[in-house]
Amino acid sequence: PAAVGAFIVTGALIVATGAIPALGRLIGRIPTALAQAMLAGVLLPLCLAPFQALGSIPLLVLPLILIWLAGTRLAPRWAVPLTLLGALLVITGYLVVNRITLDWAAAAPTVELTAPEFSIQAMASVALPLYIVTMASQNVPGVAVLASFGYRTPWRASMFVTGLGTAAAAPFGGHAMNLAALSAALSAGETAGLDRNRRWIAAVSAGCCYLVLAGASAALVTVVAAAPPGLIETVAGLALMGTMATALAAALAEVSQRMSAVVTFLVAASGLTLAGIGGAFWALIAGLLVRWVLEARSINQPRP
Repeated sequence: PAAVGAFIVTGALIVATGAIPALGRLIGRIPTALAQAMLAGVLLPLCLAPFQALGSIPLLVLPLILIWLAGTRLAPRWAVPLTLLGALLVITGYLVVNRITLDWAAAAPTVELTAPEFSIQAMASVALPLYIVTMASQNVPGVAVLASFGYRTPWRASMFVTGLGTAAAAPFGGHAMNLAALSAALSAGETAGLDRNRRWIAAVSAGCCYLVLAGASAALVTVVAAAPPGLIETVAGLALMGTMATALAAALAEVSQRMSAVVTFLVAASGLTLAGIGGAFWALIAGLLVRWVLEARSINQPRP
């Protein structure tokens, strides 16, 4: 109950943040190269997963890589769904061969409401840190990623909607609805379609899939928990491969900004966490610092 109360307060803080339009404009000025480098760094550990798993469970991972390659070559739009289907078939075979039985009774979905309680301790230990982490690790990188793909985020409206959504989802255990950087990249990049004006379909489709998965979440978790470690991560890594390639290309396109982009990429990929805030935020800070120290003069000089 105290956590639910803290989640509601977090939503109120996010709504209040929408009243600071200057903050949205400031975030929107983050250079595209740094935003894309940050995204590539966040994606790197995920994209390494297929090859790390290949060393530990090659007979299970290799078929998924082959399915992804064939799908990318013959039907690019369906490559990832086919790979996911292949992973589910591989998991099924693994369970049958190893005679592993699942507790399907525990996989039935249930809905539980928790009445909130408000305490100063929960506000200080949960609400405030959650608000800071959400803003620094998700909303700031999310706006930067969207801007790098040419989309201007309506700051006030976004904070208002996600803040109210956070408060509404709190009694169900949901927390900190936000402008997630990875989801933004998947829905805003070229993999979501060549027509920039129709990429919203990808975001809506993702939301519909979340609603379907919500009813099957307990069963899905049961299956995934029984799968060999690294198998589901392999599918995620393969799905994000194209997004990472696009991000890297955009980050390193300008020679004059490569050092700051590389530093941003490395900090984001390092998994650095300071003061409870993840590497995406610190990667942008480090990249901006390097840009100011080493590259500001060359960037501002007019080209002949």
